[in-house]
Amino acid sequence: MESIQAIKQRFGIIGNDPKLNRSIEKAIQVSPTDISVLVTGESGVGKESIPKIIHQLSHRKHGKYIAVNCGAIPEGTIDSELFGHEKGAFTGATSTRSGYFEVADGGTIFLDEVGELPLTTQVRLLRVLENGEFIKVGSSKVQKTDVRIVAATNVNMFEAIKKEKFREDLYYRLSTVEINLPPLRERKDDIHLLFRKFASDFALKYKMPTVKLSDDAINLLVKYRWNGNIRQLRNVAEQVSVLEQNRTINGATIQNYLPTTGSNLPAVVNNSKSESDFSSEREILYKVLFDMKSDLNDLKKLTMELMKKGSDADVQKDNEHLIQKIYGDDKDEEFEAAVEDLEVLSLAEHTDIDENAISETEDKYHFAEEIEEEETLSLHDKELELIKKSLERHSGKRKLAAAELGISERTLYRKIKQFDL
Repeated sequence: MESIQAIKQRFGIIGNDPKLNRSIEKAIQVSPTDISVLVTGESGVGKESIPKIIHQLSHRKHGKYIAVNCGAIPEGTIDSELFGHEKGAFTGATSTRSGYFEVADGGTIFLDEVGELPLTTQVRLLRVLENGEFIKVGSSKVQKTDVRIVAATNVNMFEAIKKEKFREDLYYRLSTVEINLPPLRERKDDIHLLFRKFASDFALKYKMPTVKLSDDAINLLVKYRWNGNIRQLRNVAEQVSVLEQNRTINGATIQNYLPTTGSNLPAVVNNSKSESDFSSEREILYKVLFDMKSDLNDLKKLTMELMKKGSDADVQKDNEHLIQKIYGDDKDEEFEAAVEDLEVLSLAEHTDIDENAISETEDKYHFAEEIEEEETLSLHDKELELIKKSLERHSGKRKLAAAELGISERTLYRKIKQFDL
C-alpha cells in the first residue's frame, strides 16, 4: 500500500493538514473494496481528487472511470444520460444509446453534486446500488452492471432529507463510508504552500518569473476566509501572476485581489420568515390603524362638543383634556398647534365668527372630506352658511371669497360643487 506522501505526489495534492491526511488515508483504506463512498465538503475543496485515488488504487483501475456532474445535466435528460434509452423512447431518440452505467461496467462512476439529482432518478440509482440492475428509458428489459459508485456533494444532506429533496435510504446506501474534506480556512498552514505551487505552475505556463509574497501578504492570505476555498486561491494566484509587473507582492497589492464584500466572520443567517411572523406584523399594523381612526373620531366629536360649551374657561380646560388624550404627555409643537386650532373652533361659536380662522382650520384638518362621513348637521350648516355669506358679499367672485375665507380658490370651488351652490 502506498504511503500518504506518495499518493499526494502522484495526484498533485498539496498540504500537510491532519484533517486532509486523514481523508486521504480513508480513501487509501477503502479503495481495495467495492464499498460505496460519499465525499463531502464545501465547493472548491478538491473533492474530485478522492474518487480518482479510490479508482486508481482499486482492482478496477483498468476499467473505465467516468465523472458525471449531476447538477449540469437537465432533469429531463439525466435518466437517459445515466441509464441510456431505446430508439423512439422520446422525441429526438433516433437511435439506441448506452448510458454511463452500461459503458462503465467493471469500472467506477463518480457522481459529482449528487444532491442535485431529481427524486425519480434517485429511485433508479437506489436500485443500481442494491442489486446492480437498471432499465433503459423506453425499455422493459432489466440489465445488469458491475459499477462502483463514488458520490460527492456540498449540500447538507440531512437538511435535504428533512425537506424531502433527497431520499434517506439512498443517502445511507451512498455513504457506507463518508470522507469529509476540510475547507481551506481550516488548513491555514497549507495556504502559502498552495499559493507557491499555483504561482510556480502559472510562471511555467505563461513563461514569466514566479511571484513571491512578502510577510504581510502571507499574513493576509492566512487570515482571509476563502469562501471559494482552493479554487478561489488558485484564481487569485493566476491573476497576480499575470497582472503584476513587480514580482514581489506586498500586502497592499494582494489586498486588491481579495474580495471585501461581506464579512469574513462566520455567521448563521436565516432569511426565511414564518407565516406567524407576517401574521403578527399584520395584527400590529391593524391595531395602529384602528387606534388612529379612533383618535380622529374622538377629536371630531369632542371638538363639536367643545364648540357648544358655555364659558371660555370650560372650553380651555376641555381643549387641554382632549389634546392630552390624543397626544399623551409629550407636549411638543404639534400639541400646542392642536390646542390653538381647537380654541379657534370653539370660540367661534360664542363670538363674532372669524371666518378666515374657521375656514383655515377646517381646510387644515379636512373634517368634511378625510374623516368618515359622520358630520353633524350643525357643522355642515355652519360651513354652508359661511360660504354663502362670503359669496354674496363679493357678488359671487370666488377669488375674493376664497381670500376672505382663508382657503384656496380651488378648495372653494370644490366646496361649491359639494354643496351644489
